[in-house]
Amino acid sequence: MLGFHPRTARIVWTAALLIVLFYALYLSATAIAVVIFAIFFSYIVTPLVDLLQRKLPRRVPRIVPIAIAFLFVFLVAGTAVTLFGTQIEDEATALTQNFPTQITAEQVSNKIPLPDFIEPMRHRILNFVRARIAAGTDQAMPLAQKFGTGLMHAAGGLIYVVIVPILSFFMVREAPRLRRDFLALLEPADCTFWSGVIEDMDIVVSKYVRALVLLSLVALFAYGIAFTLLGVPYALLLAGLSALLEFIPFAGPLAAVIVTLVIALLSAHQHILWLAIFFLVFRLFQDYILNPLLMNEEVAVRPMFVIIGLLAGEELGGVLGIFLAVPIMAAIKVFALRIMAAREAAVSGPP
Repeated sequence: MLGFHPRTARIVWTAALLIVLFYALYLSATAIAVVIFAIFFSYIVTPLVDLLQRKLPRRVPRIVPIAIAFLFVFLVAGTAVTLFGTQIEDEATALTQNFPTQITAEQVSNKIPLPDFIEPMRHRILNFVRARIAAGTDQAMPLAQKFGTGLMHAAGGLIYVVIVPILSFFMVREAPRLRRDFLALLEPADCTFWSGVIEDMDIVVSKYVRALVLLSLVALFAYGIAFTLLGVPYALLLAGLSALLEFIPFAGPLAAVIVTLVIALLSAHQHILWLAIFFLVFRLFQDYILNPLLMNEEVAVRPMFVIIGLLAGEELGGVLGIFLAVPIMAAIKVFALRIMAAREAAVSGPP
């Protein structure tokens, strides 16, 4: 009557609710990012909390090991910032001031090794590079202004550095109760399924986050020692940057290697060959021995799907989307395996 169809109305209403939900999520991107980082920080601290809880007497409330664990993490982070923060800041300032000069320095270009058949064309190549740099000078100032604006926004967002650990503290404290409350809302049959899903996803995400942290720490110490011994300029800054880029699968470590080699080359570093050999040996160890050892079968996702996930994550969420691509795909894999197992159990029936 009057062209009104109840089923069509329900479909339109559902679609409208989904659109509003996705739009609300889009507007809440910053809050969602804070929650995600708090969850990851919780997974980093939780093993220490569990260890302390096993060591302390049972009558001690859970809040005590949680507080001790967070205090320990803050002390370690504060000590590291105190010891190395000033030097890293000085190196970043020096790099910002010296790098434009090093790009155009002819004495550096003369030290860049070229194959013998290209050597006669060195000056023509140098003039071409200079022309490209000169052509990009007009774009340098707007780019610098845009970068400075980004830094101002980042400085204004430093409050989230405080919010993330606070939120993470409450997550660690409330996680067992939230899980019990969620399962209590379900039917007994659904409760078994969702309990298994939550347990599997908890294992996958915890192993993934802890593996990333360990890989990042190994890269930090290895790069820091190697760069210092080889006399690489801006050693601590590049080591710290490389450690952070370890959190981005595939592209991050490759970008760290390229950035370090370019800066070392333009700084007329004398041990480029040894630096390249170090990168080759370390990446073979990190990517083919340590990474598979930490990222076991429960966390592993096929490389093809990882690349697709990274591309989709970059389009949907930028750097945060790239960071979340692998754990989200691993969680989807776990969920799909649980559904398949439930269907097989339903088909086979009780023994």
